[in-house]
Amino acid sequence: VLFPNLCSVMIAVDKATIENGCMQVIRGSHKLGRVNHVLSGEQAGADMERVEEAKKRMDLVHVTMDPGDALFFHSNTLHASDANESDHPRWAMICCYNAASNDPYKDSHHPRYTKLEKVEDDRILAIGYDHASRMQTEFADLNRDDTSAKSLRQNQSS
Repeated sequence: VLFPNLCSVMIAVDKATIENGCMQVIRGSHKLGRVNHVLSGEQAGADMERVEEAKKRMDLVHVTMDPGDALFFHSNTLHASDANESDHPRWAMICCYNAASNDPYKDSHHPRYTKLEKVEDDRILAIGYDHASRMQTEFADLNRDDTSAKSLRQNQSS
C-alpha cells in the first residue's frame, strides 16, 4: 500500500502483564513514518537501528491489559511483545483495517480489496447453522490444547 490509512486493534483475551510479555509501544512513533522491515533470522521486523534511536527520544510503554480491554494503534506505531516465559497465557485477537481506497499497488500475499455484497438477514439465517455443520475446520480445544510457555518448554526437552 502507498498510504498509511491503516490501523489495528488488539483485544485482550487473557490478562497481559509485563511478566507474560505484554505488548510494548513506542509512544509517538507513528509520526516517524514507515520504518522498513528487515529479516532477523526467520522473522521480519522493524529496522532495529531506527527502533533503538526512537527509544532514545520517545517513551517505551508497556501496555498491560485486562481481558476485554482494547488497544487501538496506528499502523506505523512501533510495537513488539516479549516472549511469554510465564505459566500464564497471553491470548489476544488483533483486527486490522485498511481503507478500501488504499489497495496494494503490486501483487503480494495480501488480498486486494473486494467489494462485499450486502444481503438480507434472512439469507444469512437460511445458511447459518447448516453452513456451520458442513465446515471441515477444527478449532483449538482449550480443554485439550496446552500452549503455555511451560508446556512448550517441557515438550521441547522431551
